[in-house]
Amino acid sequence: MNESVSRIALTPAAARLLRQLRAKHGPLMFHQSGGCCDGSSPMCYPRGEFRTGGSDVLLAELTVEEVEEPVGFWMSAEQFERWRHTHLTVDVVPGRGSGFSLEAPEGVRFLIRSRLLTDEEARLLDGRGREAPVPGSRPS
Repeated sequence: MNESVSRIALTPAAARLLRQLRAKHGPLMFHQSGGCCDGSSPMCYPRGEFRTGGSDVLLAELTVEEVEEPVGFWMSAEQFERWRHTHLTVDVVPGRGSGFSLEAPEGVRFLIRSRLLTDEEARLLDGRGREAPVPGSRPS
């Protein structure tokens, strides 16, 4: 099985911003709600500040070079069911996003770029436990 197949990735710009935010705020996490505020923009918080529960799934623990701990990327289970066939890439663009996300004061905002998974990627991902998350799941 190809271990490089995943549901989510970071652009180099997003990784650079996460390093800056980690230096200021400590360990980080993302939550993708698909709801209010910035719509479907991923929201970055200090790890644990946004409370996840049984209606959320952990898509990945993202590794960021020069950041000691992984950055969890959570999504509402309902939204995951609609997006499970897509690969998501976290990127950064100029402009002010929601006031709730840590990057807002920096004059930039995180956003999601997506593409459909190939048939092979979908087959590999749906065959893995952690890559096909269930509500409330956490990495083992």
